[in-house]
Amino acid sequence: KEPENMPKEWNQTYEPFRIAGNLYYVGTYDLASYLIVTDKGNILINTGTAESFPIIKGNIQKLGFNYKDIKILLLTQAHYDHTGALQDFKTETGAKFYADKADADVLRTGGKSDYELGKYGVTFKPVTPDKTLKDQDKITLGNTTLTLLHHPGHTKGSCSFIFETKDENRKYKILIANMPSIIVDKKFSEVTAYPGIQSDYAYTFKAMKNLDFDIWVASHASQFDLHTKRKEGDSYNPQLFMDKENYFKRLE
Repeated sequence: KEPENMPKEWNQTYEPFRIAGNLYYVGTYDLASYLIVTDKGNILINTGTAESFPIIKGNIQKLGFNYKDIKILLLTQAHYDHTGALQDFKTETGAKFYADKADADVLRTGGKSDYELGKYGVTFKPVTPDKTLKDQDKITLGNTTLTLLHHPGHTKGSCSFIFETKDENRKYKILIANMPSIIVDKKFSEVTAYPGIQSDYAYTFKAMKNLDFDIWVASHASQFDLHTKRKEGDSYNPQLFMDKENYFKRLE
């Protein structure tokens, strides 16, 4: 089950909006969910908590899209605040769920086998990936191709996605980043449930520092300062999310 004392921002509503090209923000105030709209159906990345399900569905409809057009479900990390509504979306839409191979076991057990949160009894509705992916695998739907970037540490199969989109003015290379925040409160050497944690984090920090992109967003709105960049009602402005220096500063 989900913890009772979740931050209120996690299930607070926030107006959905177009970020750039065919990428839209459809998440809650802090739990980011991303809709990528293609000519062959849509991709949804992250689903918040179980309570976020009606919020995300409503946000997709508010933008004028049908949530039943979701064909592919993706995830940046197998924690309950991003996986909570995955199985519900899968059931209601019939979409295929693709996940990083290293998170597949945690997803199948509903979080019970998670190296850190599992011991606190924090769980979510189990969801089995239709296909598992590894670093640099491509996910294509219609006119859009995403590349999965394996960025382990936060979870064993944490990942980011990079893809290109365009609008009336120009092309954009977009990074949906899973920032490598540390959740354990002890030395890495003491995390017996995840022996490779130290080398995984080292790899991820290095890999993320070497990425090139125009626009970046992240798994939580707070991680890319959404609410200082944008106020509800603001018009379409991809420039807001082109602050690469903020991304690199957060990886220092």
